[in-house]
Amino acid sequence: MTGLAQAQTKVDTSAGPMQISPIATGLDEPWAVGFLPDGAVIVTERAGRLLLLREGESAEIDGVPEVYAQGQGGLLDVMIPRDFEQSREVWLTYAAAVDGGAATAVGKGRLSDDGTTLEGFDMLFVGEGHSGGRHFGSRMVEAEDGSVFITTGDRGTGPDGMQAQDPETVEGSVIHLTRDGATATTIEGWRRGVYSIGHRNAQGAALGTDGALWLVEHGAQGGDELNRVEAGKNYGWPVISYGVNYNGNSIGEGQAQDGMEQPLHYWDPSIAPSGMIIYSGALVPDWAGDIFTGSLNTSFLSRLDPDTPAETGFAEERIEAAETARVRDVREAPDGSIWFVSVIEGAIYRLAPAEAG
Repeated sequence: MTGLAQAQTKVDTSAGPMQISPIATGLDEPWAVGFLPDGAVIVTERAGRLLLLREGESAEIDGVPEVYAQGQGGLLDVMIPRDFEQSREVWLTYAAAVDGGAATAVGKGRLSDDGTTLEGFDMLFVGEGHSGGRHFGSRMVEAEDGSVFITTGDRGTGPDGMQAQDPETVEGSVIHLTRDGATATTIEGWRRGVYSIGHRNAQGAALGTDGALWLVEHGAQGGDELNRVEAGKNYGWPVISYGVNYNGNSIGEGQAQDGMEQPLHYWDPSIAPSGMIIYSGALVPDWAGDIFTGSLNTSFLSRLDPDTPAETGFAEERIEAAETARVRDVREAPDGSIWFVSVIEGAIYRLAPAEAG
């Protein structure tokens, strides 16, 4: 990985000119970033490396679990809990090799005082093994009470596979765990820990200002969704969808059905949303409460304004520059700037008002 680069790009937005500055370049398929209280940053690379970035320098962290780095699998999300200064916990999601193939897994370890090692890493959850390397989901969000939400994908079973509709399985669901890995939600007739069902492949998640979990998830050909997720609810996949299958055939039973939730916003054609924040407004007050997500099949950051309705849900602004190619993760930094990860560029960038530098 190279150190800090100096080139900067200015881009016009609805809130005025913004500056895109490189934070790190030369990364190998970065997947997620997390902020430590002392200003350092932790980065996951899909092939299995966990990096600590500090003042433009990077070092690899030892103690990472072995990952299944095939297809869309590998080392995926990272979450730094709010009590890190006391616990020094780092949570990871990853694809793990298990009986039957590969599965979404979640675990945590303690970052050593010198930042070189993830000590005592413990797998807290693992799904069921499936062949193939698609749809691991794998975003994490810390709830207000310190418990953790984890998304799982349907593992690519397609519109004919109904696992995402089965509350006794973990595929295509949201899992809810306590900080020690116990189940945090129990719903009668559902597998313990399953919080919601009917998700295809949620690769962006954030906590709303109301404390609720919000997701962006991939549709098939069209039908990407933004959902506000509640316990015990069914979000429809693969019975209802605003998209069609890749061969052009319709999916399931249409766009609505009793007992299944409607998205708050959908994209058609698909943008393959990934990464997500609900912005605080710290540096850009005009964007307070707005939803940002990346796009894995195009070249922009999507900003949705929940206060402005549109035909597909919310009004959208697309912020586009050379640096926004295939954005995998979006995070709000402690200073209120917006950081995003470009898979194509192998880089992490910072977006902030031009006058803020």
